[in-house]
Amino acid sequence: MVDKIVYTYKFTNLPNIDYLKDDCKIWLTTILDKYDPNKKSKAFSYFSVITKNWFIHKVKKNSKRLQREQCIDDFIFDSGDENLIVENDYLEKRQHAEFLGFLFLEIQKWEKLDLKENERKVLESIKILFESADDIDIFNKKAIYLYIREITGLNTKQVVNNLNKIRLKYRAFKNRWEKDEL
Repeated sequence: MVDKIVYTYKFTNLPNIDYLKDDCKIWLTTILDKYDPNKKSKAFSYFSVITKNWFIHKVKKNSKRLQREQCIDDFIFDSGDENLIVENDYLEKRQHAEFLGFLFLEIQKWEKLDLKENERKVLESIKILFESADDIDIFNKKAIYLYIREITGLNTKQVVNNLNKIRLKYRAFKNRWEKDEL
């Protein structure tokens, strides 16, 4: 009966199935006294259901074990080493923060240069945006242009022309930063 249940319900994929079949037979003998013929059920169907439920329990137990455990060799060779590497972006964040700090100092140096009035207004608006970056919700190109236009009172063409002049200074600063000249 146990063999029939195992092959009918395809419990053959369980590890150590021969051992489990023997274990089930032993367990069935321990619960023989629980069968009550007065309930008008046949012993074969009663013990078949119990056997099937016993193997279902073993399947669930095995699947939980497989979910919890994984052979380290399978893990390394199947999925690659990238799952064992932990990314730490501290250095990148620190470099970014240092870059922004040096950029802000550079922008303050640009104020001392001989700038036209509109360039000075745009540079001042950039400093304001820089200082209040944490309070700004929208950071996209269009929003930045709108912020600068509102702060300076200049039209879009004037803002763009003066931003292009400041971009040249920024590119020179960034080149010096990348070459570690700062």
